[in-house]
Amino acid sequence: MTAPDVRVPFLSLKPGDDADALRGAVNRVIDRGWFILGPELEAFEAEFAAAAGAGHAIGVNTGTDAIALLLRGMGIGPGDEVITAPLSAAYTALAVMMAGARPVFADIDPERHTISPAAVEAAITSRTAAIMPVHLYGQAADMTAIAAIAARHGLAIVEDAAQAHLASCEGRPVGSFGAGAAFSFYPTKNLGALGDGGAITVHDAALADRLRRLRNGGQRTTYQHDEFGVNSRLDEMQAAILRERLQRLPAWTEQRRALAAHYRMRLEGAPVHVPREFDAGHVYHLFVVRTAQREAFRAHLASQGVQTLIHYPKALTQQPAIQSEAPATCPHAEQAASEVCSLPLYPSLSLADAELVASAVMSFRP
Repeated sequence: MTAPDVRVPFLSLKPGDDADALRGAVNRVIDRGWFILGPELEAFEAEFAAAAGAGHAIGVNTGTDAIALLLRGMGIGPGDEVITAPLSAAYTALAVMMAGARPVFADIDPERHTISPAAVEAAITSRTAAIMPVHLYGQAADMTAIAAIAARHGLAIVEDAAQAHLASCEGRPVGSFGAGAAFSFYPTKNLGALGDGGAITVHDAALADRLRRLRNGGQRTTYQHDEFGVNSRLDEMQAAILRERLQRLPAWTEQRRALAAHYRMRLEGAPVHVPREFDAGHVYHLFVVRTAQREAFRAHLASQGVQTLIHYPKALTQQPAIQSEAPATCPHAEQAASEVCSLPLYPSLSLADAELVASAVMSFRP
């Protein structure tokens, strides 16, 4: 039996309206002949900090490195615990482990899918050094409640904003609630490079200086390594590409929101659960629905030519690589991981294709 043709791919990563600008950015870097820690990175860091409402941005190799280095820069490491969300990419927890700290998982709010403030407070121990909410799928965690908990217990906040470029919570930009935030520029992200990339945003100038040293082998000056650092630098090519895409990000974000609004309108009374939008600052990195009949649902959409993906099929508490940290069971996250399904949503998705996706969803019969 021949598989049905794909009519609506889950995602398209080929440059679209920015293709010529990206070629120009690449050529600019090649013509300059400066590829690491140069003027493109300096300019991007300034532009991204301004866009994110932060004092400083530090470009690094990946979003994973961004988390690990931010924790290290704050002096969080062996013997410390970092409370974080169990529904996320595994790199959230792996980065905590890279810093030498222990990830402690607090269950999610089953409707918002981000970390539950009540579960955070219940997970605090004498070893807790920081709370690290994950702004999942582009929707900010309940930062007002989390900030109040952190203040009450004297804890740092580190935000995993890998999926939340330009997102906000109650009108306040993500990344502004604590010591800093980690962003990813993996190609699938709302602001994606043509390769790996990440950034840390912070408010404190001294912390920013230390992070710049840590990403560059701990060097204060060339060949003067004052502390244990790593090699994690956002290169000039990716910085130039990201500068071009950052200019387009506000318009792309509005397109994502418009498509999400169309889905919400069309999926009223759908045979799957559509989690509600908690904050207008949602940037819709992903549009996720839930169903206990996920495999049948995905097969039905595939038969209609619609590709889907799962973000994420296992809670972090269920990942073999993290069992060494003795994670507590998080039933809401584990249930969500068995039911979530991501529908196509990206700026170049046409309204006609979004309508095809919605029609396929509405015709599903559990």
